[in-house]
Parts: sequence; structure tokens; C-alpha cells
Amino acid sequence: MVNHKVISMVVALAVGVFLALFSYQRFDEEVPGQDRVKEEVAVLASRQILQSLVAPGEKLEIVDPLAPSRVIGKSYIYPADHGWQLSGYYRRRDRGTNERWHPYLMSLDGELTLLTLSVQDTDQQLKASAADDPRFSVEH
Repeated sequence: MVNHKVISMVVALAVGVFLALFSYQRFDEEVPGQDRVKEEVAVLASRQILQSLVAPGEKLEIVDPLAPSRVIGKSYIYPADHGWQLSGYYRRRDRGTNERWHPYLMSLDGELTLLTLSVQDTDQQLKASAADDPRFSVEH
């Protein structure tokens, strides 16, 4: 006669050991940590690019994947075939006005060089500078 109580305990113990080993391996992997570091480097590079194109010499507040604010809007970073695609919001603070937040979408290549930057802004000076750069577009 088979003792079901003993067999159920052995099965439960085997499943528990399997889950413990699986969890340990999953949390011990270095890949998620390495991916996070790459994302952080890409976001920091995007901040510098955004600052240089949108508001050189001005203070710029940025909402991005490293500094999210769900009140202002969602921000994303995605690995793409060519590198990274990021979205977020910015606003200039040195102009003495309570400027609204402007969304942006940026694509970077694998070396973190700008491929495209699209912003929604009404600033005429920004539109003029975007006319000289084919990678940069300003929408209303």
C-alpha cells in the first residue's frame, strides 16, 4: 500500500527546493543589473543632448526615466535596434515665466549619439535652431 502522506511531503519538498534554486539563480544574475547601468548611461547622455539643443545656457527641468513624475507624465526608455529610444518632459525655468512641460522623444544610437529628437514646443527661437539640424524637429 502506498503512503500518500509521505509521497505528498516528498513532492512538496522537491517543489520547494526547485523554486528556491530558481529564485536564487534569477536574483543572482548580473544581466538585469548590467541592463540598468546601460539605461542610466543612456538617460544621462540624453539629458546632455536635450540641454544642449533645447536650452543651452539655461536651466532645464527634466522628467525622464531616472527622475519620473507620474503627475507630469510617463517617461520611457526602450532598447531599439539602433540603440535607445527615450521619452520624457522638460521645461525652461530661466525665462521668468511659469512655462508648461513639453514632451520629447529621442532616439540614440549604440554610441549614444543623437539620431532624432522631436519636441512639442512653441518657442520661435527653438524652431529656428531646429530648422538647421535635420535630426531635430519642433512640433506645435
